[in-house]
Amino acid sequence: MNPSAADNPPETEARFGSALSTTTRVGVVRVSGEHKTDHLDDLAVEEPVEIQITYGSRAERQRRTVAITMRTPGHDAELAVGFLATETILQRATDIQAITTGRSRVTVELRPTVTVNLARLERHFYTTSSCGICGKSSLEAVETACEGPRPGQPLVAITRFHQLNQQLRAAQPAFSATGGLHAAALFDTAGQLLSVREDVGRHNAVDKLLGAEFQADRWPLAERILFVSGRASFELVQKAAIAGVPIFAAVGAPSSLAVQLARNFRMTLLGFVRDGRFNIYSGAERVRA
Repeated sequence: MNPSAADNPPETEARFGSALSTTTRVGVVRVSGEHKTDHLDDLAVEEPVEIQITYGSRAERQRRTVAITMRTPGHDAELAVGFLATETILQRATDIQAITTGRSRVTVELRPTVTVNLARLERHFYTTSSCGICGKSSLEAVETACEGPRPGQPLVAITRFHQLNQQLRAAQPAFSATGGLHAAALFDTAGQLLSVREDVGRHNAVDKLLGAEFQADRWPLAERILFVSGRASFELVQKAAIAGVPIFAAVGAPSSLAVQLARNFRMTLLGFVRDGRFNIYSGAERVRA
């Protein structure tokens, strides 16, 4: 791989993300009661990025755009890799020959030996920061793409889950400044925070997080907890299942389809994980007293 220098930040920044280029400051008029005052307000940056792949034999290389998404700039190579991996276009880290990034484009060059599913590419995604994988309309489409996590393992104490939200909030520098970013975090089974990514889009934050793990050749994530700052939607549970994550936890509520998918894959799905409580919607056997 040959990612740009911008995609190789220092260790702390690589594990916990960076506030660089993720916020911008604008002038606002703040109203309190009947009084108006001028203030500066921090906003989360939202800009489009195009994800391309280059593939084919050395004699017949082709380039395709597979997604255009609205995202918060930063960790764009991880975003592209996470998207391609959770769409099963990438099967392993060694499929990647090189990655080049620009202000509004990421190109992932696949090795000539990699076979690309052209029918999958023809879907030509357009995703927004609130959408995700709108092209998938059925559980069957996801279930053909992966096996999901191993059943029954790991076992995690209830008390570990009560600590997740506080640790995540402490590691969200851009959210603290703007209040406008979603976050995704990986924890080990002892409740230790391993990495965090933030983005205006829920699925982008997850793609960045999982993309970093995929590049490091740490899939499947069989001993990890994936925790998100918003709700547990179908597309996020799908991404976790493809990455082999056994436990998905969310601050907010799950959707009905997310619960169905988690149960089909024997994943543990937790919702409303905050203030010393949570609901278990699937896989209660992994949560021990």
